[in-house]
Amino acid sequence: MKILFLDQSGKPGGAELCLIDIAKPYRDRALVGLFADGSFKTLLQQNHIPVEVLINQPIQVRKQSNLLQALSSLGQLAPLVAKVVQRAIEYDLIYANTQKALVVGAIASLLARRPLVYHLHDILSPEHFSKTNLRIAVNLANRFASLVIANSQASQTAFVQAGGRAELTTVIYNGFNPELYQTCASDTNKLRRNLGIEDKFVVGHFSRLSPWKGQHILIEALAKCPPQVTALLVGDALFGEQEYVKQLHQQIDQLGLENQVKFLGFRADIPQLMAACDLVTHTSTAPEPFGRVIVEAMLCGKPVVAAKAGGAIELVEHGINGFLTTPGSFEELANIINSCLEDQQNTATIANNARAIASERFDIVNINRQIAQELSSKL
Repeated sequence: MKILFLDQSGKPGGAELCLIDIAKPYRDRALVGLFADGSFKTLLQQNHIPVEVLINQPIQVRKQSNLLQALSSLGQLAPLVAKVVQRAIEYDLIYANTQKALVVGAIASLLARRPLVYHLHDILSPEHFSKTNLRIAVNLANRFASLVIANSQASQTAFVQAGGRAELTTVIYNGFNPELYQTCASDTNKLRRNLGIEDKFVVGHFSRLSPWKGQHILIEALAKCPPQVTALLVGDALFGEQEYVKQLHQQIDQLGLENQVKFLGFRADIPQLMAACDLVTHTSTAPEPFGRVIVEAMLCGKPVVAAKAGGAIELVEHGINGFLTTPGSFEELANIINSCLEDQQNTATIANNARAIASERFDIVNINRQIAQELSSKL
């Protein structure tokens, strides 16, 4: 099966990292078409996956764009669609990995007479998308997609509640290579020394710095923890969120936590940094479609505290392979951090359970087999 994959982003986010793993088995008979240039193209090339940037300027439509803004982008879409149609004729199906890719892929599937697959990595709800974008995504999927792969039951449910056809959907979780998350103890100890956290109880937070990602909740929880508890904030601001970063620094100063919080910015050594943590937190204030960081921490053998909403509920069983807290509750988060610090034997048991369960449940070989079976049976 020859596949034309489409993705709107030039930067690697969760959906893009997922696409790399999905495309690998097809790399001798696939092409990834991008709607923006950037480091994601480099990552694809490093994985020997054929890639082509199909447009010179990013499409100026955001998740919250209104109808007028959406219509203004039509001039950009026409030449892009023409190029996708030209490429699609050489392939058996079009695989849209993002919402903008769905829009272009739907039109191209009609013109090129190729089936369309939509991989849904979002919770299609008014909290995340404008009404215009919601209607466009659902209507195009209903009309043109032969298959909608949702990355969680939460994503599938939101799609159906927004008017999506349930019979089009199947739930397939993101896949991971467990071997990539194995680290050497000596390397971990060296990293802890370099970061100056050898004698600390380290709580890691891995995501871009954004209000809905909830770094401020972790900082507030730290104020209720012993001084030995240190937080690593891995990630940086995007999309004009620098004001939030200033607020985080002000919050840290007001609470007197200057020596307990370290900003590490964007890092490529995520598995190594996770291994250097004693606990990994997920504090999103809105439901996550999946929660890639949660599974990555589990594969690193680390206990996870996750906000009880969206896809996280499907990944974490409280007290068995992790912990769940009420979204936004820094008191609950502080209580769990303190209990993990005090009862490290139980915490280690939960971490071991998490690694064993995640290694089996999210193994990329099994996930890719599920996707291949769906593509074969539906298309």
